[in-house]
Amino acid sequence: MQSHGLKATLVWLTLFCIAIGYLESSVVIYLRALYYPSGFAFPLSVMSENIAFTEVVREIVTLIILLSIAHLAGHNQRQRFAWFLYCFAIWDIFYYVFLKLLINWPESLLTWDVLFLIPTTWTGPVIAPIIISLTMILLAGMMLFIEEKIPLFSISWLVRTIIIIGAGIVFLSFVLDYSLFMLKHCTFSGLLHSDVVQEAMRMYIPVHFNWWLFLAGLSVIFAGQLGVFFQAMKMIKRK
Repeated sequence: MQSHGLKATLVWLTLFCIAIGYLESSVVIYLRALYYPSGFAFPLSVMSENIAFTEVVREIVTLIILLSIAHLAGHNQRQRFAWFLYCFAIWDIFYYVFLKLLINWPESLLTWDVLFLIPTTWTGPVIAPIIISLTMILLAGMMLFIEEKIPLFSISWLVRTIIIIGAGIVFLSFVLDYSLFMLKHCTFSGLLHSDVVQEAMRMYIPVHFNWWLFLAGLSVIFAGQLGVFFQAMKMIKRK
């Protein structure tokens, strides 16, 4: 990818993802006006099954949009993956930027939020997904820079495994509090019945975000990023 082409792609993808961030925040503002007229807070208001299903599908569709634009922007799998990381991160950051600008929420970066609904409910302080988004931008930028310098560069299976393990640990930190609460208040069979799950959701108030687990996962991801960097530097020196 030529440098001027990379810059143009970067500008247009950034604008696209900022726009998607605004659309996402506007939908959430509508939902909060309906379900949280006094302002968003836990415990969660229970949505109708139709609205809840629509929300889950909306999240899936958002991922498809980001995957699609990344696929169009990249010329190979490495570039497409890097652009997806970048697009996801910009979308996520500006989602919170627009919520702050439009409804002055969150009150602080430590305010709890529902982050995602797939495959289960993710919760955590707002600063946590922002940190992950910045990490994704760093990794995406590194991969795109390396791709421009070393077109045949390939991340080793070990480094990829390290990054995947780190991402898995971070994922666990986001779903652990909610999952433990639901397992405590619902039997396994009860989790298969929407009325039982909704009753438990009416009681759920997040109290503990496992920062140690989050930081451990983040550290593993950084180790993987360092692996990418050193692997690339070796190849550049050989040229």
